[in-house]
Amino acid sequence: MTNFKEVLLVVNPIAGNTDKRRIISEVEEKLQEENKKFHLYSTTGEDDREKLIALLEQHDIDRIIVAGGDGTINLVADVLYKSEISMGIIPVGSANGLAVNLSLPETLTEQIDIALGDNYLDLDILSLNGLICLHMSDLGINAELIKNYENSSIRGKFGYLIQSIPTLIQSEFPFHFKIKADDYENDASAVLLGFANAKKYGTGANVNPEGEPNDGVFEILIFKKLSFSEILKTLRNETDLDPDFVEIIPTTSAKVICEKPVPFQIDGEYIGKKTDIEIKMLPEKLRVVVP
Repeated sequence: MTNFKEVLLVVNPIAGNTDKRRIISEVEEKLQEENKKFHLYSTTGEDDREKLIALLEQHDIDRIIVAGGDGTINLVADVLYKSEISMGIIPVGSANGLAVNLSLPETLTEQIDIALGDNYLDLDILSLNGLICLHMSDLGINAELIKNYENSSIRGKFGYLIQSIPTLIQSEFPFHFKIKADDYENDASAVLLGFANAKKYGTGANVNPEGEPNDGVFEILIFKKLSFSEILKTLRNETDLDPDFVEIIPTTSAKVICEKPVPFQIDGEYIGKKTDIEIKMLPEKLRVVVP
């Protein structure tokens, strides 16, 4: 365990179906063994960002651990990324896309050990219309799926599976975009337009094989059609994706204009329908504790 002094554990009490009491007690017990100060904050969905900022002003916190899904991680990252405070992750969300990309282990004991460790990754941060993104954002059919999932009562990956068929039936794809990036300008017709700071979605689908979360660039992913054989390739971690299925454009900034409003999501959180998106890589990094 490193030489930090005070730890804030941020817990989303409604994320996933994990027993949060066990997480809280195990983290607190570990910190007591090391004579570290422990603080706890449970999100409520009301003024969480402002309350977290106030906590950081009141205490000398130098490590934050997030027990939640990608939305909670994004919330905390938005508070942290301009500071020197490092963030550990205990993934307890429905998909846990960032944790998948960081290769975090499955067991709670290992997750806590890593979250309190001293191996870091300085993570790139994207800004999309002023909102930060840590691993995956997109316009199109996946955002529609997330919207339908959020409105359903069945959680977890099974909940996504249940919603996939009605989403496919009801979606108005293909969507039409004008895309302008550093060295690229084109019109595109796609079922999904992705902005990737990592390789994988939370399902494990390896849609961006060359992507790295700390290389200073992101990738625009133009999924031109639905191909179940190519989708299976992504789930098997194959890297030879058919360019007729997905076109991948590395860049540091981009502007996208949609022919009509298209569903939009960031890090697994549905944002709404948008007609234009401006994307850039922020100069700041987020220090994340990794295996």
